[in-house]
Amino acid sequence: MTAAEKYGAMVDAFYAQKIWVHGNDTDDDVWAGDTARAFRFDPRRELDANLEVIASYVQPSDVVVDVGGGAGRVGLPLALRCQRLINVDASPGMGQEFLACAQEAGITNAELVQSPWEEALEVTGDVVFSSDVAYFVRDIVPFVEKLDAAARRRVMITLWSFSPPNRSAPIYRLVYGEDQAPLPAYTDLLPVLWEMGIPADVRFLPGGAWWGQELPQTRPQAVEFALQGRWLQPKDKPRAAQAVEANFDRLFAAESEGFRPQWHGDYRELLITWEVGERL
Repeated sequence: MTAAEKYGAMVDAFYAQKIWVHGNDTDDDVWAGDTARAFRFDPRRELDANLEVIASYVQPSDVVVDVGGGAGRVGLPLALRCQRLINVDASPGMGQEFLACAQEAGITNAELVQSPWEEALEVTGDVVFSSDVAYFVRDIVPFVEKLDAAARRRVMITLWSFSPPNRSAPIYRLVYGEDQAPLPAYTDLLPVLWEMGIPADVRFLPGGAWWGQELPQTRPQAVEFALQGRWLQPKDKPRAAQAVEANFDRLFAAESEGFRPQWHGDYRELLITWEVGERL
């Protein structure tokens, strides 16, 4: 089995398990509503340490393509530092938040292409960037090939050291009695790139996770915190809450700042990047 085949098999296993838990999802836009709003940030905020590194690769004259850019958490700050920002995203809910956020921030050089990346036509840029998307891409080779073909100078992919949809895996096992199928991580993407002959540079970015910074202050809030995310079928929430309560002292440590989840690892963001034309 090639690295690309293994990658696709992991994505298949994750979604097969998801169907077993949730049934066939009939929601046309799973990223809409509260989910989209959770990814909306002030574009004019002070850059965190990770965004500082990402922005350092962008030049004022650049056209930047943000593949799966969502509500513009990364793309809109980059729009303030480049000539033009193109967000290619298939989610209408995310696109709505992106456009509204750009308008409120007075950003006029950012545009939206409402489309899956694989179907977006004639979208090119000096830098093609994609954050937190590759975990979900079954056919990873065509996806990467299109990133590379669309870029005139550089491709940049950022991923977390563990796939964020899997960060509740220990709670998943308590509720459903089996391990949650893992989505691919950077350790699965890099062999694919090497099979493709792409000599990517890998850089651990200095900052930690941007989510979950505020610790729950009460025991009920901590239980609710443990049940966040789309991994949990709503009908299973009562028994999931019971499972968390029964294992509370193992799952949380009481600190002066609040209840700290013990199953969260040390999440680090990785930048995987290469210059167009580089090959092994």
